[in-house]
Amino acid sequence: MHAADIPRADLSVAQLAADLVPIVGADYVLTDDASLMTYECDGATLYRATPHVVVLPDTAQQVSEVVRYANRVGAPFVARGAGTGLSGGAMALAGGILIGLNRMDRILEIDIENERAVVEPGVVNLWITDRTTPDGYHYAPDPSSQKACTIGGNVAENSGGPHTLKYGVTVNHITGLEWVMPTGDIVNLGAAADDGVGYDIRGLVVGSEGTLGIATKIVVKLTPNPPAYKTMLAVFASLEDASTSVSEIIGAGMIPSSLEVMDRLIIDAVEAAFHFGFPDDAQAVLIVELDGVDAGMEEQASAIVDICKANNARDVQVAASEEERTLLWKSRKQAFGALGRLAKSYLTQDGVVPRTKLPEVLRTVADVSAKYDIRIANVFHAGDGNIHPILLFDESDEEQTERVLKASGEILTKCVELGGTITGEHGIGIEKLGFMDLLFTPADLRIMRDVRSLFDPNGLCNPGKVFPGGIVGAEGTAADG
Repeated sequence: MHAADIPRADLSVAQLAADLVPIVGADYVLTDDASLMTYECDGATLYRATPHVVVLPDTAQQVSEVVRYANRVGAPFVARGAGTGLSGGAMALAGGILIGLNRMDRILEIDIENERAVVEPGVVNLWITDRTTPDGYHYAPDPSSQKACTIGGNVAENSGGPHTLKYGVTVNHITGLEWVMPTGDIVNLGAAADDGVGYDIRGLVVGSEGTLGIATKIVVKLTPNPPAYKTMLAVFASLEDASTSVSEIIGAGMIPSSLEVMDRLIIDAVEAAFHFGFPDDAQAVLIVELDGVDAGMEEQASAIVDICKANNARDVQVAASEEERTLLWKSRKQAFGALGRLAKSYLTQDGVVPRTKLPEVLRTVADVSAKYDIRIANVFHAGDGNIHPILLFDESDEEQTERVLKASGEILTKCVELGGTITGEHGIGIEKLGFMDLLFTPADLRIMRDVRSLFDPNGLCNPGKVFPGGIVGAEGTAADG
C-alpha cells in the first residue's frame, strides 16, 4: 500500500515538518526515508504504508497541539506505541502525521494502598509488574508481547493475554484515562475509583483502536500476587483431545487463571529456542495454571488431572519450582518469536469461538491447511475460545501470500458460523475490514460510524480502520485512506 496524499494539496511535507518543530523540537520531527520506513507497519507486516512525517511528543499538551494542528491543515494522524499490534491498526494508511508515544514512558504514581498506578502510554506492560512485585502486586493483563508492548497500545486494542480467563482483559483493569480527543481537546474519562458517574465513555474508548482519540495518562488497577500457584503441563496425542479437556474443565465449574494450548509445530519451535523439555512425541500440550489460596487447590488440581486423563492425556506434569514455572511461561509467551525458525513470514489470526466449538474449528483449521497447502501452527487462549492459528509462508511469494489470505478468511468465516467472532484481542485494524459485515448489519455499522463521527468530525483520526469503506467526516467526504 502507498500512503495517500496529504488532503491539503498546498501543504508540502517540508512545511508540515516545519510547522511541527515548534511544538516538539527539531530532534523529534522525523522525515528522512530511513526513519519513516521504521514506522511503515506494525506486527502485521503484510500491510504497509509510510507516514509523511513522524512526530514524537513528550507531554499531553504536545499531543494536543499536534492534533489541533492536524485538524487545522486537514492532515490525517495516527498514534503509535511499540508497534507490536497484529492487525495494521497503528499503520499510517492515509499518510499524514504519525504520533509516536514512546517518549511518554513514565510511571507517574504507584499507590499500593489503593491498588492503583498512573502511567503514560509509552510504559511497557511488564514494567508495571516489575515495579510493583516487591510490594506484592502485579498488573494482570499479560499479552504475550508484554516485554515490548505498551499500555497505550493495550488500551487501544483492549489487549488480553494468557491470564485473562480469570482476571479479564485491559478494560477490566483501567479505571481512568487522560484522553486527547480527535479535535485536540484534553478530557478526563473515568476516575481512580471503580464506579464512575455518568456514561461509561472510558469503556467505549478502550478497544477503539486509536479511532476515537489518544490516551496520554492511564489509571490502572494493581492486583495482589496470589499466595500460591500450581502450574501443570498435560501432554496429548491430539489437538482435539487437548481442546476437549479445556471445555470440560470449565464445564466442571473450575476457572483456572489460564488454559493455554500449543500444537506440535509450536512445541518444536519453542523447544529448539528454550529447551524446556517438551515431549518430542506430543501432538499438543495444555498449560493449566491455578492460583489463589492453598486450601482446595490440590483437590482442584486432582480433578483437572482426571479430566485430562479421561481425554487421553498420557501425562500431566506439575512445575516443581518457580524457576520451572517461569521457563514454561517464557516458552509460551515467546512462542511467536520462535516461529522465525519455521518460516520467513507468518500471519497470526485471532478468531473466537464458544469453548465447546474448539474441536470443530480446529478441524477446520487442519482442513484449510491441507486445502491451501499452507502450514498452520496453533497456540491459543483455549479457556477463552480465542484461537491463534499462525499461517506460515514466504511473504515474497505473491501466489503463496494470496493462498494465506484466502485460508485466513475461511478460518474467520468458520468462527462466525460457529457463533464466534473475528477478533479476540488483535483488533480489526485494516486486516479484518472485509469481515465486519459477517457480524454486523448496515444499521449496526451506521450507529458505530455515527459515534465515531461525533468524536472525530473531520475524519482525520486513524482513518481507514475498523469500518469497511472508511468513515464519513462532517462534510460527507469519505476518509478511508
